Amino acid sequence: MNRQQRTLEQIRVLKSVYPDARCELHFANPLQLLVATILSAQCTDARVNMVTPALFAKYRTAQEFADSDPVELENLIRSAGFFHTKARHIRECCRLLVADHDGRVPRAMEELRALPGVGRKTANVVLGNAFGLNAGVVVDTHVARLSARLGMTRQTDPVKIEVDLMKLTPRDDWALLSHLLIWHGRRRCKARRPDCANCELRKICPRKLTPQTHLS
Repeated sequence: MNRQQRTLEQIRVLKSVYPDARCELHFANPLQLLVATILSAQCTDARVNMVTPALFAKYRTAQEFADSDPVELENLIRSAGFFHTKARHIRECCRLLVADHDGRVPRAMEELRALPGVGRKTANVVLGNAFGLNAGVVVDTHVARLSARLGMTRQTDPVKIEVDLMKLTPRDDWALLSHLLIWHGRRRCKARRPDCANCELRKICPRKLTPQTHLS
């Protein structure tokens, strides 16, 4: 079994194990997902989901975020960490949405990446989950770790990891792939003590481990 065959089989198994795999950030529209993804930098999805209900109740449009009082916005997102920078990015991002996109979140990679606080990972999250567009693969810490452990890539740079994953997998699976790896990483293949003995991918994992062996 070559690397691509093994990757496709791993994806098949993960789809059966996690049929409900999805983005775990809570959102009701593309703007909310964009803001939540900006907040998720260096922060867990669970923490972001604790912050956003009050935030989205107060600010409902890009114009309202753009016009928000900086101190009020910072106080609402403080527990998500790096709140000065994130508040600035949200306000500046929404100003550009109003100025250049009639207050709407664009559906194109380059237009999204031109927004303050939005890199390729954030753009992929928004395109894949708000619009159902498979523009690329989201590479976060879970995806980087799991794709290496499962033998999908030897790269360490997120952009190069994404290129490898896009070459190995059908385009229709690009957005879903990140969710499958994230869910498996959180529930089974954890960073410090992966549950290898009970792992559904044990027979097709290139890292042959004994029950007493754990990856760091």
